[in-house]
Parts: sequence; C-alpha cells; structure tokens
Amino acid sequence: MRSGGQILIDGLIQYGVNTAFCVPGESYLGALDAMYQRSTQIRLITCRQEGGAAYMAEAWGKLTDQPGVVFVSRGPGTSNAMIGIHTAFQDSTPLICFVGQISRRDRGREAFQELNYHQALAGVAKKVIDIDNATRIPEQLNQAWQQATTGRPGPVIVVLYEDMLKDEVEVADIVFESSSDPKHFPASPSSTATEKVQDLLAAARRPLVICGDSSWDSECAELVARFAEQQQLPIATAFRRQDSIDNKHPHYVGELGLVAPQSLVDYLYLSDLLLVVGPRLGDITTQGYTLLQPPHGIDGQKLVHVHSAAEEINAVYRADFSIVSDSKAFLEAMVECGSSSVDRNEIIDSLNREYLSFVTTPRPVENGVRMDRVMEYLRDRLPDDSIITNGAGNYTTWPQRHYHFRLANTQLAPTNGSMGYGVPAAVAAQLARPGSIVVSFSGDGCFLMNGQEVATAVQYRLPILFLVINNNQYGTIRSHQERHYPGRVIGTDLVNPDFAALGQAFGANGYIVKETGEFEAIFEEALAADGPAVIEIVQAPQTRLP
Repeated sequence: MRSGGQILIDGLIQYGVNTAFCVPGESYLGALDAMYQRSTQIRLITCRQEGGAAYMAEAWGKLTDQPGVVFVSRGPGTSNAMIGIHTAFQDSTPLICFVGQISRRDRGREAFQELNYHQALAGVAKKVIDIDNATRIPEQLNQAWQQATTGRPGPVIVVLYEDMLKDEVEVADIVFESSSDPKHFPASPSSTATEKVQDLLAAARRPLVICGDSSWDSECAELVARFAEQQQLPIATAFRRQDSIDNKHPHYVGELGLVAPQSLVDYLYLSDLLLVVGPRLGDITTQGYTLLQPPHGIDGQKLVHVHSAAEEINAVYRADFSIVSDSKAFLEAMVECGSSSVDRNEIIDSLNREYLSFVTTPRPVENGVRMDRVMEYLRDRLPDDSIITNGAGNYTTWPQRHYHFRLANTQLAPTNGSMGYGVPAAVAAQLARPGSIVVSFSGDGCFLMNGQEVATAVQYRLPILFLVINNNQYGTIRSHQERHYPGRVIGTDLVNPDFAALGQAFGANGYIVKETGEFEAIFEEALAADGPAVIEIVQAPQTRLP
C-alpha cells in the first residue's frame, strides 16, 4: 500500500525524472512528503515565484530529452505559473505542470483558492488531466507524458486533489527496463516522400531550408549540416532557433526573426523552393506573416513542410507537399539519399559572407557601454558549450545578432517573447549542464520581473553570470512609441535599483560596468569568483531599436 503522493513520485522516477522545480504549497503536501522519501533519486529545486519555477521547467524541457516538471499550489500559484505554461505552449516545449487542488468533497463550492483549471488553462495547455483516484495515477501520468512529448510537444496540466494524494491504495507502476528506454517512437517519412523531396530539390535553382524546433539536438545539428553539404543548400533557422546548426558552418545564412539579415530576406523572396523542417512558420519567423502571405506564401515558390504534428501542417500556409515526421527522422532519411550534382556554391558563399558581415559589423550606441564590443569579446571568449539565455526586449538583439551559437541546445530564449525568462532559464541551464558556462542576458525591466530567482542561484551555489543591460526604461515599447506616436511617451520610464548592490543583497557577487573598456576585466573576475554574479551594464535611454 502506498499513498497517492508516493505512487506519483515513484512514477516520475520510472520515467527518468531526476529534477523537479517547485514553490511549495499545502495543496500538494502528500507529493512533497513523497519527494522527501525519494530525495536521493529526485532533486527538488525550491524557487521564489511560480512564474520562475515554470520558466525553469520549460528551459529544462528544452535542454533535455524529457518534459520539464514543475509543482505549484492551487489558485494563485497556478495563476503565477501560467506565463511559463504559455511559453511552453508557443515554444512547443514538453512540460508537465502538477497543480494542487482543493479536497474532492469541496469541488464546485469555490473553496479556498479553488480554480477551474479546465476553463483557466484551456488555451495555453495541450491537455488538463484531473487525477481524483489514486489507483489511476500510473495510467494518467502515462497519458500526461505522452501528450507532452508526442506530435507537437507542449505543456500538460495534471490536477492533484489534496486528499487524493493521501489515499493509500495498491497499484502497480508502469515500469521501463531503463530510464533511457524510448517512451514513444516518432513519425518518420516514407521512401516515396523522400524521393519527392529529392526531385523538388534537384529541380530548384534557389532553394532555402528553414529549420529548428524544440526537439532539436546535436544529432539534428550534425544531420542538417550534412544534408546541406550533400544537396548544396543554404540553411536558415527559425526565430530563436539559431543553435540548430553551427553558426560558423559555411552553409549557414542567418536567422529569420527580429534581426534577420537583409540578404536573407531578399533571398527568401527570390527562392523557388522553401523546405521547412521543424518550425510552424510562426509570426516572428515570417515577420508578421508578411514575408510569406497566408495561405499561399510567395507566388511561384513551392513550399515543403515537415512537422511532427499533422494538425500544424496547412494550419496557416498551404504546403505544396507536406510530411508528418520527426525532424531527426526526416534528416536521417534525406542524408541516406546521398549527394546531389547540383552546384549552388556561388549562392551559398554570397549569403554566408553577408551573414558574417551582419554579425560582425559594429553598431555604436548613442551613449554608454558599447554592447557590440561586449558581444565581440563574448563571441571570441566563451567556449562552444556555453549557454546563452535571454528574455524579451531591445537588448536581446545583441546576443541574437552578434553571437555565434556553435552547438545545439546552447540557446534558451522564448519564442513567445516573454519577459523575465533569462534569469530562471539560466538557473535551469546550470543545473542541467553544471560543466558549462551560463550567461544570462536581461534588460532592466526584464530582470525585475524574475530577478528574485538570483536567490535560487545563490541557494544552490550556481556560478551563473547575470548581465543586466540597464537603460532605465521599457526600451522596446519606448521605441515603438517614438516610431508611431513621436513626442508622446508615457508609461515606459523606469527608476531602478542599484543592480550590483541588489545582487550582493541576494548573496551574489555584484559589479557595474560604466565604460566599455571595463567589461573584460570585470567579466573575467566574475567568472573566476565563487558563485553567481550580477553585472550591471549601463546604457543611455534609447529612442530607437538598436
């Protein structure tokens, strides 16, 4: 006989879960007690706010081959976590969020902190699963895992009734021979489909591949590079998926996003075949659906769309040919087809040169620290396995444009443009990859949304470098105001704390960079120091997008 809480935690361990994030709550005490009993097998990371905890779990899901797991309390706790759930939804990241609930006998009474999760989370979760019978925990946990990881990955909410977790029942776990056993087998293309793609590529004069999704890993990165070499193809990445291929690979031509090279945009319009492997072709990748006009895209251009979820294909753009397949399985099949005799070296070399120029061209700011020089230093200094995190804001154009991502899963950035992501994502990254350098970028507004998670980094002695680019304003909105309503600025000015002192108050090392020449020495000192560091980088208020 085991309690519902014990059955749940034992089940997670069977699935290979070794880390979970939480803000503790009385609504799931039974699960917390079970984690105490299994503390040598599953590590519980205590966070400062549920939004930060959900972001950490989402980042964990991006970095590993399993869903991120987060526990939050009922009502207000779940409401706070919704921002991370929405991020997982739009980023197609596998996530399981366990939420506490009132006792079963009080359902429908609007008891203390009761929330109807099916209504509240219907638009931001793949599925909401109620567990009100402890004997069904193995069955419903398996359902949650499959929903989170198959098709288009995403967040699943599992509702845990407070009294159910205390029930003692007898039920068998779902047991795998090892934690590395596959929990599902992804879809793969037929031989007819790969032959069709081969024919389309052979006939194309100016093809373009757009790649990257949440399931991408080092094997995918190597496969897409080999595919590009064999078929003589230029490779672009979807918004914030730059780490899908080595950015120094000679076939890489840039990211389609907020800072796309103009050469890439121009070529996209001229391309006669667009092969999309993984992305949904969302809002930012298509620059507000203007690069490709729904539903037909660009006149005279053929579209081939490869995606793991059938419901995503033709949802916005009508593909000339579509394939329901996991990205890795598709790339493996295409690599097996061998090399092409088509020569597109001149096109690829030109696009690659334009991309490299775009990355390295200086961009002086009006006043304050030269972020282009900072990025030049980091680009040359950081090891290939370093992980870069950021949230949303004008400051993100610096790492997004000026950094070379060399390895897969080294970029953590929300495709839903969510502020406050960079700090908690960095905590998850350092926990998942303790041997890697983790650098978190935040604007001043972005940092103060989840900066309290620096305390989590201090608690677990995580040597993260938190860079805070401070220009005393919500810079993106200010830029839009100046563009659309010149001279009518309101609501975007900020009066900020001393971020270096704030970092020290948390127990981290604190530094401030006021001149460009100071950054290198301060960064090296922070890198060599014990524990996390907050480095404030002073910028003048900007009135335009950098």
